[in-house]
Amino acid sequence: MTVAIKKVGVIGSGQMGNGIAHVAALAGFDVVLNDVSGDRLKSALATINGNLTRQVSRQTISDAERKQALDRISSAETLDALADCDLVIETAVEKEETKRKIFHDVCAVLKPEAIVASNTSSISITRLAASTDRPERFIGIHFMNPVPVMELVELIRGIATDDVTFDTAKAFVSKLGKQVAVSEDFPAFIVNRILLPMINEAIYTLYEGVGNVEAIDAAMKLGAHHPMGPLELADFIGLDTCLSIMQVLHEGLADSKYRPCPLLVKYVEAGWLGRKTQRGFYDYRGDKPVPTR
Repeated sequence: MTVAIKKVGVIGSGQMGNGIAHVAALAGFDVVLNDVSGDRLKSALATINGNLTRQVSRQTISDAERKQALDRISSAETLDALADCDLVIETAVEKEETKRKIFHDVCAVLKPEAIVASNTSSISITRLAASTDRPERFIGIHFMNPVPVMELVELIRGIATDDVTFDTAKAFVSKLGKQVAVSEDFPAFIVNRILLPMINEAIYTLYEGVGNVEAIDAAMKLGAHHPMGPLELADFIGLDTCLSIMQVLHEGLADSKYRPCPLLVKYVEAGWLGRKTQRGFYDYRGDKPVPTR
């Protein structure tokens, strides 16, 4: 048994938010993309158009489909614009207090039957659901980055999530053309429970001088056939997000093997967060990325 989803709200217009808006609009859903910054919304819509145009050039969609998808997306700087959405997906920064405030505020304007979801990559769905007025209609829908390209979506039930909400979320993900992996509500779920400790270990390998940035990334690309080296991937994800996930793992599982590498902490404290700040384990300010260590 499922609920009909026609209109989707996306809170946050960053890399994940604009990607979710992109695939939802392309799948035929009306989308309201929300952010507190008008400039970020303009940038997000330009990014979506650019990514859709790239799909047209690759002949995966037609130009008519691109235009139709763009027409389905509206932008809004206030949460009131989400009032008639059937499903709202939060994609804010990976900080629990920020997410809890968003859910408290948005639930005040949503219709009672609306489903609320978080794109969190690590935080307890049960705890986030408890900050809402509808824990039974709350679920984790964790997309992979970049959303238009990656096939997988993790679905995570909180302790109170009911069957209708789960089945509706599963049908929604299927309509987007994505594959579902169901995870229990444990810190970092499946993908990041495996991926982030590997990245953290790569940073330890750099920290301890076992290899430099180029050697570590080349070793994993050529020796393990990874499409990106772990340090390059960390920059792509965002070093602040990597640190947040490792902290959730370390605190949630109380195991020293998840202790964030001090070098990762130092880079985040310096504001070197990866591609989004133009410096991380690579410096992106020139014609091509240059290792910073």
